[in-house]
Amino acid sequence: MLKIYGVKMQKKKKMCVIFLVMLIVLIVYIFANAFAIYNYGNIDEKQKSDVAIILGAATDTNGVSPVFAERINHGIWLYNNGYVDYLLFTGGKGEGAKVSDAYKAKEYAMLKGVPEDIIFLEEQSKITQENLKYSIEIMEDNGLNTCIIVSDPLHMKRAMLMAKDYGLNAFSSPTVTTRYRTWKTKLPFLLREEFFYIGYKIYRLF
Repeated sequence: MLKIYGVKMQKKKKMCVIFLVMLIVLIVYIFANAFAIYNYGNIDEKQKSDVAIILGAATDTNGVSPVFAERINHGIWLYNNGYVDYLLFTGGKGEGAKVSDAYKAKEYAMLKGVPEDIIFLEEQSKITQENLKYSIEIMEDNGLNTCIIVSDPLHMKRAMLMAKDYGLNAFSSPTVTTRYRTWKTKLPFLLREEFFYIGYKIYRLF
């Protein structure tokens, strides 16, 4: 009886050790991904390319959101400084919206002096993956081969992984004037990005 009890205790201890090791591995994995996402946002690879793809963000009845505006501003800066020949704004229609997020981005850019004839619109997407998927079609239709991906720093790691999976010849250039400047705003965004980044890595396996 004591021998059986001892065997059971050993098995229980072994299971506890395995669980603890798995928990530690999970925690390390989560922190490693968070660090990778945060660190990647500091990398700017901008170089002469055909087009800047500005990833979509929220809009409302008054126009583009402050977050989207800063992404657009960075795209405009890339164009004005000769890094790209064209701007490609992404984002479909939100619920109840009369025009797409991309169209509102175009209006905003033109008010900033950007010529209409260097702007492309991707108006079908709802999520980042679709931003890139439909942008590729526009690039192919217009003979564009290289691109700079523009978004907020904490979004870049996931966006660039998706761009790589789609075979895009893409370079990262995070928005330097991002609205996510304090840890109060950065942390929720980082946690959200980590959730979707890990989710996408799992999705890639299948």
